[in-house]
Amino acid sequence: MFLGPLSGFVEDLSGERISAWVSAAGAWGPIVIIALMTIAIVATPIPSAPIALAAGAAYGHTIGTIYIVIGAEFGALAAFALARFLGRDVLTRWFGETVDKGWLGSQNALTLTVFASRLMPFISFDIVSYAAGLSCLHFWRFAVATLAGIIPASFVLAHFGNEAMSGEPGRAAWAAVGLGALTLAPIIAVAIREQRGRKARS
Repeated sequence: MFLGPLSGFVEDLSGERISAWVSAAGAWGPIVIIALMTIAIVATPIPSAPIALAAGAAYGHTIGTIYIVIGAEFGALAAFALARFLGRDVLTRWFGETVDKGWLGSQNALTLTVFASRLMPFISFDIVSYAAGLSCLHFWRFAVATLAGIIPASFVLAHFGNEAMSGEPGRAAWAAVGLGALTLAPIIAVAIREQRGRKARS
């Protein structure tokens, strides 16, 4: 449907259009933001970034972050549940107990993986949610790891949307730098840890 009848909807989805919808919705605006975020997570072709930016532009970085987090959490839980109930049994029938071998069978490792992935905006939020549902990760662990991990990125996106709408290029530029720093921080941390590990082994 997203390649056919709804392809124009996905292509035309932008921060400006979403902001217009939110303004037209009035008191229902927060529901629109939360619903769009939820749908964007479950339906992978729909981008979630414009929705988050529009939330920040419409409600500011604090309230906007709350709406983004609620919608993203709902969407992640829905995607997890779909994968768990529709795909988990198929995997276990195909691969048996081998599907949960190694770190794929470790609750702590899976929880940490989900949490770390939420801190990295370039990793697909949707795919991680579906993949986690196919694993043996407990539902409550997934919910907590997702909630803790999405707050920083949601705040930065909402803040960037708010600053972009302020009309001050300098503030918007600093917000963009903050988003880049948030993206690079986990990569740098992993690189430093790997370098220390190599030195310790040598």
